[in-house]
Amino acid sequence: MEKEILLEGLDCANCSVKIEKEVNALEGVEANINLVTKTLRLKTTINHDERELFEQVKSIVHKHEPDVDVIDKHASKAIEIEATLEGLSCANCAAKIEKAIQALDGLDNVSIDFVSKKLRFTTMNEKQIQQIHAQVEGIVHTIEPDTKYILKHEQKSSLQRAFDLKQLGKHQFNQIIRFGTGILFFVSGLFIKEPPLLELSLFLIAYVIVGGDIIRKAFQGVLNKQFFSENFLMTIATTGAFIVGEYPEGVGVMLFYLVGEFFQDLAVDHSRNSIQDLMDIRPDTANLVQGDRILSVSAESVQVHDIILVRPGEKVPLDGRIIEGSSSFDTSHLTGESLPRDVTVDDQALGGFVNLSGVIKIKVSKPFAESTVAKILDLVQNASSRKAKTEQFITRFAMVYTPIVVFGALALAFIPPLLIPGASLYDWFYRAMIFLVISCPCALVISIPLGFFGGVGGASKRGILVKGSNYLEALRKVKTIVFDKTGTLTEGKFSVHKIIAEDGYSEDEILRVAAHAESHSTHPIASSIKKAYRGRIDLNLATEIKELAGLGVTIHYDGKIIHVGNHRLMDSIGLQIPKQAVLGTLIHVAIDHAYAGSILIADTIKKEAKQAITDLKQMGIRTILLSGDLKGIASQVASDLGIDEVHAELLPQDKVAIFEQLNMSNKDKTAFVGDGINDAPVLARADIGIAMGGLGSDAAIEAADIVIMNDELTQVVTAMKIANKTHTIVYQNIVFALGVKAIFLVLGAFGLASMWEAVFADTGVALIAIANAMRVMRTRKL
Repeated sequence: MEKEILLEGLDCANCSVKIEKEVNALEGVEANINLVTKTLRLKTTINHDERELFEQVKSIVHKHEPDVDVIDKHASKAIEIEATLEGLSCANCAAKIEKAIQALDGLDNVSIDFVSKKLRFTTMNEKQIQQIHAQVEGIVHTIEPDTKYILKHEQKSSLQRAFDLKQLGKHQFNQIIRFGTGILFFVSGLFIKEPPLLELSLFLIAYVIVGGDIIRKAFQGVLNKQFFSENFLMTIATTGAFIVGEYPEGVGVMLFYLVGEFFQDLAVDHSRNSIQDLMDIRPDTANLVQGDRILSVSAESVQVHDIILVRPGEKVPLDGRIIEGSSSFDTSHLTGESLPRDVTVDDQALGGFVNLSGVIKIKVSKPFAESTVAKILDLVQNASSRKAKTEQFITRFAMVYTPIVVFGALALAFIPPLLIPGASLYDWFYRAMIFLVISCPCALVISIPLGFFGGVGGASKRGILVKGSNYLEALRKVKTIVFDKTGTLTEGKFSVHKIIAEDGYSEDEILRVAAHAESHSTHPIASSIKKAYRGRIDLNLATEIKELAGLGVTIHYDGKIIHVGNHRLMDSIGLQIPKQAVLGTLIHVAIDHAYAGSILIADTIKKEAKQAITDLKQMGIRTILLSGDLKGIASQVASDLGIDEVHAELLPQDKVAIFEQLNMSNKDKTAFVGDGINDAPVLARADIGIAMGGLGSDAAIEAADIVIMNDELTQVVTAMKIANKTHTIVYQNIVFALGVKAIFLVLGAFGLASMWEAVFADTGVALIAIANAMRVMRTRKL
C-alpha cells in the first residue's frame, strides 16, 4: 500500500526528522517527509489496517507537533463547517463549549472565536453530518441555553439582520427599564426599615426583577450539571448574602454585576464591530454589463470574462483588467497606503479597491471565490482559529481557576469556624461569598483573544496579513531576520546606472545605437536600455539584425556595423576591453569594429531598505542576506544597507542548507523575508515566513505566514512593532486581571473586602481589560 498524508502547519525541520524516524520504526513501513510540500509518503511492505496505520501516524505527529493537522490525501475531502453562535456573551462558556465539541469523535480543527461568535470545525463523516449538528447544538444549549446555533448557509439576510438589530435595541431598552425599576425598589429598601418584613420584601422584589434571568439560567445550568457556571456562582453568592442578613449587598452586588455585564457586552460588541469594520472590504454587489443594460448582481454570480462597471465611490467587486476608462483607486483597505493609485486601460484592478473618480469597465479575470479580496477575508477571519500559546494557556487556566476558587470558598466557609476558637460561621460564610463573586475568569478569557484579534485587525489595516495570532506571538520572539536580495531588498528591475564612453564617442551616441540594436529584444536588460533612451527608435535605420546566443546582437545602423553584447562578443571581433571594477552587468558597444564604450546595468536598492534595516538593528535584530547573485554584488548591497552577514552565489538548495545551519545554531526564532514566489523552500523552513508584495500574488499569499500586501520593507518593522505592542497589552491584561483578583481574594479571606469590592474585581476588571485590549488597534503610534 502507498499513501500520502498532508501535514498542514508543519514548519519545524527538526520535528519532521523525528516524525519520519518514528514512523519508519513502525513494522513494515517506509516513510519520507517532504517539508516543502508538507507531505508524508508511506509505503507498506506488509498488510496493515489502513485506518489503524493512519491513527498511529497521527499519534506520532501530534506527539512532536500538537498543532499540525494530519489529513489523509486519498480519503474523501474533509467537510468544513462554520456556524454562528448567536447570543453567546460568556467568554468562559465559549471555552467550555469548544472543549466539549473537541471531545466528539470524528471532528477536527474545532475552534470558537468569541469575538466574531464563529464556531468552525471539519469532519470526514458526511453521512452523519445531521447527527453531528444535533450533537454540537446539544452541547451549545447545555452550556448556554439561550445561544442559537446557526449554520453558515442559514445566515440571515441584511433585512433580517436589521430587524435583529432593532430587536436587540428593544432588548437593551427593556434591560434599562428593568434596571431602573429594580433600582427604585432597591433604594426604597434602603430607606424603609420598618417593618422588617416590608424591607425584606422590597429587596426580594428588587432582587427578582434585576437577577431573574441569572437565577433562571443558574437553575438550567444545574439541570445540565453545569455547577461552575458564572450564573450559578453569582446566584449562590447573592443568595448567601440574603441568608446572612445582608439584603442590600445581595441586591446591590447582583445589580452592579448585571450593570457591569451590560456595559461589558456593549464594550465587546463595540470592539467586535471596530475590528470587523477594519476588514469590511467585501463588496456587496457588482454592476454587470449586458449589452446596453447594467444589472446589479451578487459578486459571487459574476463569471470570468464578464464585463462589470464600477462608478466613482464604489468598491471594485472582483479582480480583473481595466478595458475602458481611467480613474484613481483608494487601495488603503488592502495595502495600508494612503496615496491614491492612478489607473488606466490595461491596468490591473483588484477586489476591495475603492474607485475615487472616473467610471471604468473591468473584464473579470477570476471568480469571486478565487479573488484577492475573498482570500484576504478568509485569511483574516480565520486567523483567530490559529491560537497563540498564551491564548491556549489562558483557556486551560480558566478551566481550573474557577473550581479552585470555589473549593477555596467552601474551605473558607467551614474550616476556620471548626479550627479557630470563637470564629463566627456568619463571618467566614460571608467571606466565602466574596470568593464566589471573584471566581469567574471572564476578564482574562475575553481580553486575551480580543487583544490578539485586535492585533491581527490592526495589522490588516496597515496592509499586513497575519495568518494567525500564533504567528503574531512568534514574531515578537524573532531575533534574526534573513532577507532574499532580488525583489526584496532591491527593486528586482534592471536600469541603466552608468554610461562609460571612450574618447571620440558621446554617452548619447552609445545609448542611441544600443537602443536601436536591442529594439526587437524583450530581454530585461534590453528593456532597461530602451527605457533609458528617451528618443524615438527608428526601425528603418536598424537593419540586418542578428542575435548571437550567449553573446549579444549585431546590426547595421545608419550605415555602420554595430556590436552590442558581453565581453565574449568583443573578443570574437578581436577587441581588447579595458578592465573595469564595477558591480553589475556591463553591456559593451562597438561601432565599425572600434570599441566605443559600455553601459552599466544594475538592480536598484529600494529607497526604504536602508531605513528598514536601521530600524531592525535598533530593535536588536540580527540581519542576514542570502543571494544567488555574485559575491561582489551581494556584499556591496549588504555593505550599503548595514546588513550583518552575507551569503552569495547560492542555488535554491544552498539557501535551504544555510537556513538549516542558522536554525541549528540559533536558539531564538528566525524569520525569512522574500517575494514568496521562488522562495517557498526557505519560507517553509523559517519559524516565520514573510512574503513581500502579496497584492495580486496568489503565490505570496499561500506561501507565507505573514504577507506584506505592498512592497515596502518598512512594513516588516511595522509588523514587529504591532507584535510587540500586542504582547505588551496582552500581558498587561494578564498581570492586571490576576493581580487584582489575587489582591481581593486575600482581602476577602482576611475580612478586609466586601462584596461591593468583589464585584469590581470581577466586572470592573473585565471592562478595563477590554478597553486596554482595544488599544492595539490604534496603530498610528507604535
